Amino acid sequence: MPSSDHPSGKVFLIGAGPGDPGLITVKGRQRLSEADVVIYDYLAPAELLGVVKTGADVIYVGKKGGGPRVNQEQINQLLIEKARQGLIVARLKGGDPFIFGRGGEEALVLSKAGVPFEVIPGVTSAIAVPTYAGIPLTHRDWASTVTFVTGVTGHEDADEFAQIDWTRLAGSGNTLVILMGLGRLRQITAALLAAGRAPVTPAAVTQWGTTAQQRTITAPLSAIADRVEEAGLRPPAVIVIGEVVGLREQLNWHEAKPLFGKKILITRAKEQAQEFIEQLAQYGAEPVEFPTIEILPPEDWAPLDRAIAHLADYDWLLFTSVNGVEFFMKRLREKGGDLRKLKSTKIGAIGPKTAEAIHSHGL
Repeated sequence: MPSSDHPSGKVFLIGAGPGDPGLITVKGRQRLSEADVVIYDYLAPAELLGVVKTGADVIYVGKKGGGPRVNQEQINQLLIEKARQGLIVARLKGGDPFIFGRGGEEALVLSKAGVPFEVIPGVTSAIAVPTYAGIPLTHRDWASTVTFVTGVTGHEDADEFAQIDWTRLAGSGNTLVILMGLGRLRQITAALLAAGRAPVTPAAVTQWGTTAQQRTITAPLSAIADRVEEAGLRPPAVIVIGEVVGLREQLNWHEAKPLFGKKILITRAKEQAQEFIEQLAQYGAEPVEFPTIEILPPEDWAPLDRAIAHLADYDWLLFTSVNGVEFFMKRLREKGGDLRKLKSTKIGAIGPKTAEAIHSHGL
């Protein structure tokens, strides 16, 4: 149990969503911004770390498919230790914590240790990635059921294929969604074909779904492994098998965005780049923040201070940028200036954004 000295420690198991940072829930984002410690995975969107409060401890415990594995026991112990220090811990996990994400295991460990916790669901990649690929998992004319399957169980000493009833899955005739199965795609398709699933069944594999790096390959079930291998797709990826895959040609909306797949460097000052980044992302681009300028106050305020002292003597006050407006207004307040002295002065703005900034100050 948490010590009596620090009774307020708590762990929030937060689903970060499938990759698009906009798909985290409002509650998940709020709890993330309040956390004292953030422990995050490889598949949690890095952009979400931008909401973490200043001074929070941010710890990466990523588990990358095919790469070095972080010891789950160490992660469990870290969650317990931080909470027992009286800290609010955000455990940020890709997708949904309880869908093939080991969130259930972590919650059980916390429960046994007497550590308070909450689970905040996330948008699972099993649903979101096919949606972004233009594949509805159910459709009145094509599929009335959908089955989620994991390509790996996480038990190193177990045969995953022996635990899955491929005959039943092949005979269902409806939609199959397979997570973490790309490394065994050829074995999976072979098992389904051997169990009786039709070779012509439409299949799709989507890599880095819901992001600007999304890439989707479609082919009949009998050929999908070859096509994916030729295309060089790598994890993370979601596999969809079923007649609904055939609807992608008409419903492919995300990859059809005008700037999809374009990587665009944003060189604006960091504090002024967010709005532009969001606009580019809406058009499908991958914005890369790389500020090349920094807005700083002048080394010598004397020229502006003299102008502020004689505001009533000027016929025109011209602003060339939003930055100019904000720095001017801040200095005016610091010097005890009075905007009413501008009552007879004409004010000019270079650009509509500059004009909006001026209007926001009541001028």
